[in-house]
Amino acid sequence: MTSSFEDREAVPYTEPVQEKITQGVDQGLHLLHLLLACAERVSYCFATGLKCRLSHLNNVNANGTFTNGGAMDRSLIIREEKMEAFHLLHQTTPYIAFGFLAANEAICQAAQEKDTLHIIDLGMEHSLQWPSLMRALASRPEGPPKLRITGLTDEHNLSELETSMKELAEEASSLGIRLEFNMISDPVTPLLLTAENLNLREGEALFFNSIMHLHRFVKESRGSLKAILQAIKRLNPALLTVVEQDANHNGPFFLGRFIESLHYYSAIFDSLEASLPRNSPQRMKIEKVKFCKEICNIIAYEGCNRTERHERVDRWRRQLSRAGFQVMGLKCMSQARVMLSVYGIDGYTLATEKGCLLLGWRGRPIMMASAWQVHNPFSS
Repeated sequence: MTSSFEDREAVPYTEPVQEKITQGVDQGLHLLHLLLACAERVSYCFATGLKCRLSHLNNVNANGTFTNGGAMDRSLIIREEKMEAFHLLHQTTPYIAFGFLAANEAICQAAQEKDTLHIIDLGMEHSLQWPSLMRALASRPEGPPKLRITGLTDEHNLSELETSMKELAEEASSLGIRLEFNMISDPVTPLLLTAENLNLREGEALFFNSIMHLHRFVKESRGSLKAILQAIKRLNPALLTVVEQDANHNGPFFLGRFIESLHYYSAIFDSLEASLPRNSPQRMKIEKVKFCKEICNIIAYEGCNRTERHERVDRWRRQLSRAGFQVMGLKCMSQARVMLSVYGIDGYTLATEKGCLLLGWRGRPIMMASAWQVHNPFSS
């Protein structure tokens, strides 16, 4: 015999039930406070960017670019602060490590049975990526290869980077790898990307590596990126690895760009809330020097002064395909899952999209990793 809701006797709350409700309310309030704190920090960065944009409106050229803005703001953040923030982000979140892991796994996969490798690193500012790659190469069944790394950078203070690469060479030697390192501090242009300028050698397997750097060549016309990609293709590399922010921050209209970046960086700041105490100096350094700088560039500048031109994975796929590359499916999902488990934080998500690997926060894509080979229409 069934009874209706009205027939059932009301059961009073017991103490354990009341305790659970109280705990639930407390957790809800805690979550609300966290979200509000996250919103306050994000809004501060965006308010700073808007203030910067407004301050430049009186200095607009006829072509819509802001005069003297980019160089002035970049000079405010010295290289040491910038690199400290990058190191902190690498240590406390998986965003940077994810890109390194995916790129290194792709390089190792394409370097099988090759005994001499030459990696050209676009926009090189540090040596954090290479220790794990060298360890993987040293453990190959066929033995470690000879390794040459050429760093292309527009940085002028290279002493710290050169010191770290010397230390890396010593580590490579201990692993049985002969490492040769060279720096080219000229701006990356199609004219620089030639066999002569890069000192390419017969018999080397050539690799190009770009960690969050190719988006700087994206312009409104996209001709700059196309020229760079075509210059790389002419050198016939075994592989081009591309790691980028998976976001639409290059729209032609300010409002759309503003809203998109607000959602994107809100997700990043929410993930920081799970990794670092709210008022920790490390977190404030990451937010101020790394992300606030990016936000300001996205929303405050136009024309050539806007360099943080992040795009979605589908746009990268189209651009690379049009330049003559085809995607090489990444096979490191299990390794990426293990890496995320080390951080011990719920909320990070992994997904694949047509050969590319995506890292997100609570389902929102944040980073894209991919690997590309020169398309040969006559290959089987």
